[in-house]
Amino acid sequence: MRRVLVLGGTGWLGRAIVRELLAGDAEVTCLARGESGDVPHGARLVSVDRRAPGAYDGVRAEWDEVIEIAYDPELVEPALGALADDAAHWTLVSTVSVYARNDEPGADESAALVEPSDLTQYADAKVAAERSTAVRLGERLLIVRPGLIVGPGDPSDRFGYWPARLSRRGPALVPTPEGRFVQVIDVADLAVWIARAGRDGTVGVVNAVGNVLPMDEFFSAATAVAGYDGELREVADGALLAADVRYWAGPRSLPLWLPLSDTGFAQRSNRAFLEAGGRLRPLRDTLTDVIADERARGVDRERRSGLTATEEEAVLRSVR
Repeated sequence: MRRVLVLGGTGWLGRAIVRELLAGDAEVTCLARGESGDVPHGARLVSVDRRAPGAYDGVRAEWDEVIEIAYDPELVEPALGALADDAAHWTLVSTVSVYARNDEPGADESAALVEPSDLTQYADAKVAAERSTAVRLGERLLIVRPGLIVGPGDPSDRFGYWPARLSRRGPALVPTPEGRFVQVIDVADLAVWIARAGRDGTVGVVNAVGNVLPMDEFFSAATAVAGYDGELREVADGALLAADVRYWAGPRSLPLWLPLSDTGFAQRSNRAFLEAGGRLRPLRDTLTDVIADERARGVDRERRSGLTATEEEAVLRSVR
């Protein structure tokens, strides 16, 4: 039986990965504080603050696979020092945010990276984590660079904003879709592939991203799944910015909306992922799962990303 150590495993993506590992009959240990929740049934949790002295003493052993989800240097570096020499294979979950440019549609894993100068910044810290891990692991390392991860339970509230909004009545505010694209990967598809890639000994760098979809086609799919028959009211970028609507994520945002200068962010090549055995479920299936989750949690609940109903109505009045 394969012995796998997950550095994490109690958060959204981590739990999904652990479930897939267990389904593949791996013996799974998770090293985490456990503040995000418990680990899936069948896994063992070693509850510890990874910044504490001796944090890795309880898991120093030979592992068939180590999966690192963190990017904070205070977590990544000590883990490498304690565990790298005895790991047969190591998977580092990084991000497509490491790329220096977002204006190159079709760019693959060879694209230039951000040069890390401020490790408090997400992209910089991820690049630093990739580099330090590569030095220690060499040819035993798989670096996974996911795009926007979506699915039921997504704590960022980005993708789910749209099926939730289209479950309500009234005109829906949308950005001008022309020239824009959506590229997502279902958390279940990502977890399945990470579990399989470790088992197969896949190494190198892989963009774990979905297929590219024009934004207007995404809205068509989302409205169909939600059963929305209202008006999608397109508003130009300048008017949205003047109304203090923000890009991509967070309060007062329109999720998935990016400047046209960043159109390449949602058009990255997934050739390496597909060639390495990655599988992508139809977007409609993901939307169906997400809308069920959104309705169960409440489409009018407080969200981390998106416009509230009141904010949306105010913006629509201001742009008439």
